[in-house]
Amino acid sequence: MSKILVIGARGRAGRAAVEEARRRGHEVTSAARTPVADMVTGDVTDAERIADLALDHDAVIAAVYDGGTEPGVFFPAASRALVDGLEKAGVGRLVWVGLASILPTADGTPLMDGPGYPQEYRSFYLAHQAALDTFAASTLDWVSVAPAGDFNHADPTRSGGYRVVPGDAGGLISYADLAIALVDEVDQPAHHRAAIGVVV
Repeated sequence: MSKILVIGARGRAGRAAVEEARRRGHEVTSAARTPVADMVTGDVTDAERIADLALDHDAVIAAVYDGGTEPGVFFPAASRALVDGLEKAGVGRLVWVGLASILPTADGTPLMDGPGYPQEYRSFYLAHQAALDTFAASTLDWVSVAPAGDFNHADPTRSGGYRVVPGDAGGLISYADLAIALVDEVDQPAHHRAAIGVVV
């Protein structure tokens, strides 16, 4: 059994990760900027708070977003605070909920640079990439796990499995199945210092 800190536990991916980890018998600390119920307060841009929360945990799952802050400010700040906070806490494993848009496709081209891919949110895509660049420059054992294309909002059920594939705009996965991949990367880390896409 592992002790896992989930930051962003109020969001759909975070909630699913908490449920999956508890299903497997792990001890879970759920953190959110504005917590409810059994959650604790945790701002992912506050390195000292992250260090306090992560102390004595085996791994951290971060599923974070701030709709009130510019992505180009929020994601770099969050990634820097995670690097600093986890280093202080002595936690080496970070599982980050990533973004499909920055995944390489089968030919190596980032999904966001493919023909017809929506560009109105490109600043958001690039902000996510900036976070990964911060992780890559650190000594953290991190992995970014994202839907290969998008979340399956029409069918949110848990199928119980997933596949690791290149970026694919048509690839879908439910939040519950993404959570399986997230917790797998805590239980039996298979990918290190890399970004992966998953589908059912």
